Amino acid sequence: MKYKTKILVERFTEILSVWKGVECVTLNEAALPDTLDPYFALILDVFCSGQIPGADERCRLYGDDVAAFETAGQGEKDRFLIGDIPIRLEFKKTKKIDELIKIACKDHESFWFIKDSGTYGFYRLANCEIVYSRTKWIHGVREQLTKIGEKFWSEMRSAVQSKMEHFLSDLGAACFQGDKFHYLIASAGFIKTACLTLFCINKRFEPSHRAYFKQVCELPILPESFVAEFQTFLENNAGTDLDTRFYIAKLIAQKIVML
Repeated sequence: MKYKTKILVERFTEILSVWKGVECVTLNEAALPDTLDPYFALILDVFCSGQIPGADERCRLYGDDVAAFETAGQGEKDRFLIGDIPIRLEFKKTKKIDELIKIACKDHESFWFIKDSGTYGFYRLANCEIVYSRTKWIHGVREQLTKIGEKFWSEMRSAVQSKMEHFLSDLGAACFQGDKFHYLIASAGFIKTACLTLFCINKRFEPSHRAYFKQVCELPILPESFVAEFQTFLENNAGTDLDTRFYIAKLIAQKIVML
C-alpha cells in the first residue's frame, strides 16, 4: 500500500471506528495500485450492525478537505474527493450479509434472490483487507464462505451458463444481419457470462471486471486451448470478420458446456 493511501485509510478508519453502528471496515483491492493509476480508487466497505450518522453529518465528520461530496442508494454509498484522490465508502448491513450467506449455504429454495447479483459481493467479503473489526463477525463470515457447497455452484453455473448461451445466440443473429452495434453488445455479454461460468465451475467468486481476464486465465479448470481462443476473440483485428469471431465464440461456449 502506498504511503498516501495508507494515511487516508488510517484517517477514515479512525473516523468510522468511533461510530457504534460500525462492525467492520475493509479495504478494496482497487486501492492497491499507485494513486496515479487510472483505475485507482480508495474504496472502503463499511459493515454496519446499527445506526450511523446521517449523510450531512458524515460529510462534516470526514473533514474540511472533502470536495464534491455526494451520497447515493438511499445513503448506502458516499463518494467524494480529497485532492485528486477519489474516495468511496459503501455501507452494508451485517444482517443482510448474514441472510445472503445463509441462502448460499443452506436456503437453496431462495436461490433466486441472489443468482442475478452474482458472487462479487462474496469476493469482496472474502478478499478485501480488514482494516478495522469490532468483533469476530467478519472472520465468522469468511469461515462460512469456505463452506459454500456444490448445490450453490451448480445452481449458479446453470443460471450464468444459460445467459452465456443466450448471448451466443444474439451474436449469431447479429452476424447474420451484419449488425455491428448489436454484435458489440452481445459480445460483451458473452465475454462476461463465459467467464462467470468458468468461475462457477472452479468454485471461485468473481472478481472485479478489471481482474476478470487475468484471473480467468489462471483458473485450474479450463477448456483446452481456452486462453488462445479467448485472446483471439478479444482482439480487435480488422482482418477478422464477424463470422470468424462468432465461430470462435461457439467453440469457446461448446467447450465450456462440456466441462
